[in-house]
Amino acid sequence: MTTMEKYTRLKQELGGLPGLAVAFSGGVDSTLLLKTAKDAIGENVIAVTARSCSFPQRELDEARAFCEREGIRHVVIDSEELDIDGFAENPKNRCYICKNELFTKIWSVAGENGISHVAEGSNIDDEGDYRPGLIAVAEQGALSPLRAAGLRKDEIRELSRELGLDTAEKQSFACLSSRFPYGEHITREKLRAVDEAEQTLLDLGLRQVRVRHHGDIARIETDEEGFRLFEDKDIRKNLYTRFKNLGFTYVALDLLGYRTGSMNETLEEAASA
Repeated sequence: MTTMEKYTRLKQELGGLPGLAVAFSGGVDSTLLLKTAKDAIGENVIAVTARSCSFPQRELDEARAFCEREGIRHVVIDSEELDIDGFAENPKNRCYICKNELFTKIWSVAGENGISHVAEGSNIDDEGDYRPGLIAVAEQGALSPLRAAGLRKDEIRELSRELGLDTAEKQSFACLSSRFPYGEHITREKLRAVDEAEQTLLDLGLRQVRVRHHGDIARIETDEEGFRLFEDKDIRKNLYTRFKNLGFTYVALDLLGYRTGSMNETLEEAASA
């Protein structure tokens, strides 16, 4: 099935719904889903964005701006993960704990607005990694239209370019809590340090970046363009000073570069041991 055939299927499935509440982060996937839902369903679509300390302000601002441009009703809810029992201890099912709480709140918003369906933006590529959050999505009865249509990440970017969406080339993003090894306690201060560290790198022009938090070590993941930037000695020196001021003693560049779910590599090693 071609990308456009998948997209036609997506629009048809969404068009058959009387209304939809979309879990909207402002990222590549949820933006395409929200845009398509609005085009297919019309006014009875709302975007619901969760505000928390693991969701950078820049992402919230972009989500708001998109909804304003598209004329989509936007509801911002407070869903502070660190207040959920067990989340801050960062267990292996951390994402399940978060998604279960989040979609309970989104269903509440949907009910208040007379909407009987909730959807989220995972894609087919998400099925190849450890994603306990998807279990919560299924248990909560939320739809995953992009996965149902068989759309991959590269196809979502392709369609986003066709639709003129600014997110077509946007870096992939996951909540800041994903920057910590399982079992490492997560605090607001640590989340703030990661957020500011990543913002520093983005301000330098890096497009795809993660700062993984390993106690007093910051492990930077980036793409090939980012590796070339680090060839500059002055940039490296300035970044070290900046990261040290954020509480890191050491700053390391991951030789494998950016990859999704790198914190899950320890789970794979444990399973094969």
